[in-house]
Amino acid sequence: MPSPPPNRPAPQGLLHPRNRHRGRYDFPQLISSSPALAAFVRTNPFGDLSVDFANPVAVKALNQALLRHFYGVAHWDIPAGYLCPPIPGRADYVHHVADLLAASNGGVVPRGPGVRVLDVGVGANCIYPLIGHHEYGWQFVGSDIDAVALRAAQQLVAANGLAKAIEGRLQPDARRVFDGIIGPGEVFDATLCNPPFHASAAEAAAGTQRKTANLGTARGPRPVLNFGGQAAELWAPGGEAAFVRRLVLESQQRPTACFWYTTLVSKKETLPGLHRALHQAGALETQTIDMAQGQKKSRLVAWTFLTPAQQAAWRRARWSPQRG
Repeated sequence: MPSPPPNRPAPQGLLHPRNRHRGRYDFPQLISSSPALAAFVRTNPFGDLSVDFANPVAVKALNQALLRHFYGVAHWDIPAGYLCPPIPGRADYVHHVADLLAASNGGVVPRGPGVRVLDVGVGANCIYPLIGHHEYGWQFVGSDIDAVALRAAQQLVAANGLAKAIEGRLQPDARRVFDGIIGPGEVFDATLCNPPFHASAAEAAAGTQRKTANLGTARGPRPVLNFGGQAAELWAPGGEAAFVRRLVLESQQRPTACFWYTTLVSKKETLPGLHRALHQAGALETQTIDMAQGQKKSRLVAWTFLTPAQQAAWRRARWSPQRG
């Protein structure tokens, strides 16, 4: 089956079964929750109601409507130029991580504030914590190297009354991931990470140009960043491959601090090196889960250093009381 046009949501089969965005967007329903969206809704060439996904203001209005309607987020905004993520794909990651935890817990998703998740690179949008807390009641720590982004995320958390559920932590060293964030003796049930995709600013700009052209709205040499993104959100030295290797190295240094370490991997070329790094690090179990939303394909890679006995102890100590 060919990939769907970029202005249409993915067919149901491509998104997680619990994803709230498996069907086409119901724009009248979204407008009823967020009237400001109405100004951006038009009939597209396929005869469907849609928004111009090359317009960053329209994309933000759609996100605001989705977050308000489906996740109870009454107040959501981002500073100009910061990443405005596609909600369905972000929700998919959260649900797949919930499945990982469930598979390690007799098929029951651990829920509630006793479950702690670390979002590496929370960004100004704070999407993963907002979705994960609503869907499963998890508590989150969101880290970031960008003080402006972290401050914006904390303002979103406060505006929505979620300060007890979502904590922000500034990573003081851009060369580090978990160092300086995970405290001595602190544990998390899972980590999330959407690593910088590109290896340089020039590569990021070229990627934006391709994406804009794919949307059919190329606007010359300075394309509109419809989903935005600051340098730390889009690129890092060595790109995705170097970043995930750093994740593996720092997770190896704290093998019992987390049950499931996870990361998204956008480039399939990154996978062989990541799997080698995990083997060399001594990961006892790894999983690679394919994900897709429309034309975009990615993978979730997860690993744990916990032995079966340690996993059983973890379940008894942290998850068993939530059963029933």
